[in-house]
Amino acid sequence: MRFERCRMLFGEENFKKLQSAKVLILGVGGVGSYALDCLYKSGISDITIVDYDSYEASNQNRQIGSEGNIGKSKVQTLAQIYEGIKAIEQKMDIAWVEGFDFESFDLVIDACDTTKVKIELAKKVHKKLIMSLGSAKRTDFSKIEVSTIFKTHGDALARKIRNELKKARFNKNFTVIFSPEEPKCKDKGSFAAVTGAFGLAICSEAVKKLIDN
Repeated sequence: MRFERCRMLFGEENFKKLQSAKVLILGVGGVGSYALDCLYKSGISDITIVDYDSYEASNQNRQIGSEGNIGKSKVQTLAQIYEGIKAIEQKMDIAWVEGFDFESFDLVIDACDTTKVKIELAKKVHKKLIMSLGSAKRTDFSKIEVSTIFKTHGDALARKIRNELKKARFNKNFTVIFSPEEPKCKDKGSFAAVTGAFGLAICSEAVKKLIDN
């Protein structure tokens, strides 16, 4: 009874909503891989993941799938671990966002690293978007917040996205996961307790949205 505990918690009708949901995850690194793991273990099997990178040794401190798979494709590796998910090995840029068909997905999870792509995604799929903001350089998972983009504070990436959206006269809100914790270093330091918690927070919000809808 693999999902017995999920059925007990959510109720049979709500669990059926999760089983029938279709989710797209953009970026399966330190945040996206944990979101994938949580969603998959919650009964959502129709998941498509998109990423272009291969695992590097520096990924092993925070990314699910990285152990023993240096040099291998992230999406192909995860597709073997999580049976039945769909993998798209694709570099995400503005042209890709403009050309990709998001219509069939119930939720789009943005865990990618490129600011311009994040902004373009917001413009195109804000109604079903959950966006991860800055999770690196932080150590305190308890500072993580769930809000909407125009209510974020203390996060440089969020501020940049807000400003660019305002310049484009885009005022639609969407869900974001962020932390106002002051960065603890200048470079790309990261900690699985925080990056993973971002992914789990995304999963929690995704489940709530799918059940509510």
